[in-house]
Amino acid sequence: MPISVLLVDDEPLVRAGLRAVLEAQPDIEVTGEAADGAAVIPLVRQLRPDVVAMDVRMPLLDGIEATRAVLRTVADPPKILVITTFENDEYVYEALRAGAAGFLLKRARPTEIVHAVRLVAEGESLLFPAAVRSLAAEYGSGTARVAMERAALTEREAAVLRLMARGLTNAEIATQLLVGTETVKTHVSAVLGKLGARDRTQAVIAAYESGFVTPA
Repeated sequence: MPISVLLVDDEPLVRAGLRAVLEAQPDIEVTGEAADGAAVIPLVRQLRPDVVAMDVRMPLLDGIEATRAVLRTVADPPKILVITTFENDEYVYEALRAGAAGFLLKRARPTEIVHAVRLVAEGESLLFPAAVRSLAAEYGSGTARVAMERAALTEREAAVLRLMARGLTNAEIATQLLVGTETVKTHVSAVLGKLGARDRTQAVIAAYESGFVTPA
């Protein structure tokens, strides 16, 4: 089955460009479009996309609130891929904290756009740029540090989380640690469970906010 994508952006030219890039791929199909976050929930319920590629700044309902709404009200929600113009935009970080699985710059090359959609659909988060990692560290708090300590990660789980924070996929982590991919998946699941994280992105945010991982 192809990866189904819903495009949400208030600029028709952006939607048209993304559609052209994505529909050129045999394993991706664009099933719908919306010009504002306010239209996302009904379309998600109707179309059941795998991925929602959503602009972070829109006039009626922005990508942050739309992300929160989808994850709060839709059963088995799609992955949210936030689209932004500026990589150091605090809106992007808030969207990631709200539950977005990753982000994509509007100026990204076609190959990067396709890779981002595939990666998010597979459940593996995108690499945060240095600017976003710094924002995450700025949000650090004693509460985040205590939560990380209480998680009591094993040495191997801690190593996996550090590699996740670098943006490595399960296969890349397996190569780094000289273990099988299934073993990595088991460790990732354990990390998410101990941190109470919804997905890899949330776990990485917790790692930066707690100071467990620091920006390079």
